[in-house]
Amino acid sequence: MLFKYKGFDKTGKKIKSKIEASSLQEAKFKLKSQKIIVISLQEDSFNFLNKLPFQNRHKIKPQALATISRDLSIYLQSGISLLNAIKLINERYKNDRKLKHFFSAIIDFLDEGKNFYTSLDMQKVVQLPEFYLQSIKISEDGGMLQDVLIELANYLKEQDRLNKQISSAMAYPIFILVVSFFMVGFMLSFIVPKITAIFEQYDQALPTITTIVITAGNFVQNNWNLILISIFAIISLFIYLMKKSYSFKYKIDRFLLRIPFIGSLIELGELSRFAYMNSILIKSGVPVVQSFKLGSNILKNSVFKKLFEEASSKVVEGEKLSKILERSTIYKVDIAFIQAIAIGEETSQLSKILQNLSELYSQTNNDKITLFLSLLEPMFMLIIGAIIGVIVVAMLLPIFSMNFQ
Repeated sequence: MLFKYKGFDKTGKKIKSKIEASSLQEAKFKLKSQKIIVISLQEDSFNFLNKLPFQNRHKIKPQALATISRDLSIYLQSGISLLNAIKLINERYKNDRKLKHFFSAIIDFLDEGKNFYTSLDMQKVVQLPEFYLQSIKISEDGGMLQDVLIELANYLKEQDRLNKQISSAMAYPIFILVVSFFMVGFMLSFIVPKITAIFEQYDQALPTITTIVITAGNFVQNNWNLILISIFAIISLFIYLMKKSYSFKYKIDRFLLRIPFIGSLIELGELSRFAYMNSILIKSGVPVVQSFKLGSNILKNSVFKKLFEEASSKVVEGEKLSKILERSTIYKVDIAFIQAIAIGEETSQLSKILQNLSELYSQTNNDKITLFLSLLEPMFMLIIGAIIGVIVVAMLLPIFSMNFQ
C-alpha cells in the first residue's frame, strides 16, 4: 500500500511524497533509513474512481516503458549496478509523480534485497504487461537482463510507432467524416425544410427521391437530439460489451476476420506480434510451452488468442505447434506461417525463424496499412459527396419540372 508523507530530507529541504510499504511501521522504518524527518505520515486515500478495479494502477505508455528499458540496459552494459541504474533513471523522472512513485517503490524493494522481477511485480503504482514481467524474470535468472531489455525496448517502440502512424493517418479521414456528418444533418434539418416550403405552394406530385429526402429531413429536424443520444448510447454500449462480454467480443473479432482486406490486416498484425514476442521469450531462455502461453496474452483479437492458448495447452502434451495450427478448426492460419514454424521446430532454430517471420509480416502489414489509409480519405470524400449530391438532385428535380410546365 502507498503512504503519503511530509518532512525534511537530510539536507533540510522540505519534501512531500509517497512511499510504498506493507504497514505504517514499515513506512516509518523506510523513511528513517533514508534519513527523512517525518512531520506527517498516513495511508494514501483514494477517491471513488481509484477504488475501481481498473483504476488501481496507472498504465504506462509504451514509449515511456521502451525508453526506460533502453536506458536501463545501457546503464547495465556500462557496469553500473541495477540499484544505482534505477536511481539514475529516477532522477530524470522526478517531476513525473506517477513514475517517481514507481521508481521509489522499486528502489525500496531492491534495498530490501529483492530481485528486479519481484520488485516490479510487488509495486502497486504502475501496471506492467505480463509478457514484460515474465521476460524480466527469465532473463534475470539467466543473466541476460541487459540484452532482453533492449529487445523489449525495440518491440515496445515499434508497437508505439505503428499505433501513432495509424492514429495520425486516421485523424484527417475521421475529421472529414465527422464534419460531413454534421453537414448532412444541417442540410436535412435546415436547408431541406426551407426548400420544401416552396414545393407546398404547388399542387404537384413530387419525385420519389425528393419525397424520401423530405421525409428524412423532417425526421432529422424533429428528432435530432434523440439521434445524437442514440448514437452516443450505441457507441457506449458497444465499447462496454467489447470490454465486459467475451462472447460479444469474440463474435465481433471473428466477423472482422471475415472482412476482405481488413481480416488480412488483423491476421498479419497478430501473427507478427505473436512471432516477435515469442522470439524474445525463447531467446531469453523461456521454455517453448510457457513462451507460447505468454505470447498469446499480448494478442488483441480474441479468436487468435483462443487459437494460440489452446495450441499452447496441447504443446504441453508433446505435440508440435505447426501440426496443431494446421488441423485447428478455430481459424485457418496462413499456411506460410505454419510451414515456417515447422522448419523452426525441425531445425531447433525456432527463435530465429519467429524473428524473421515477425519482420516479414510487420513490413507486409505496414505496406497494406499505408495503402488502406491512402484509399480511405478519397473513399470517404466519394461517399459523402454522393450523399450530398443525392440531396441536391432531389431538391432540384421538382424545380426543373415546375419550369417546364
